[in-house]
Amino acid sequence: MKFGVVIFPGSNCDRDMIDALRNDMQQEVVELWHKDSSLPNFSKEDCVVLPGGFSYGDYLRCGAIASQSPIMQAIKEHANNGGKVLGVCNGFQILCES
Repeated sequence: MKFGVVIFPGSNCDRDMIDALRNDMQQEVVELWHKDSSLPNFSKEDCVVLPGGFSYGDYLRCGAIASQSPIMQAIKEHANNGGKVLGVCNGFQILCES
């Protein structure tokens, strides 16, 4: 299993998530920029993680803004095909808005 960690502008927990997955759990990690439009070589056994950290600032309904990022369409398709998706804190808010 590999993990893709989505990085949004203003996020502050993405590096912590990458470090925990890569160094503590010894897992393969792919860093995904929010403007990416695909999940490179991901299968349904792989997991996409949306970390917390108030992307775009909490007062702006950041989940609603982030849900419009190009990567979110690929994440929806991944989930609809049985892929794993984890949203933590603000990442869960983004998933709810998506």
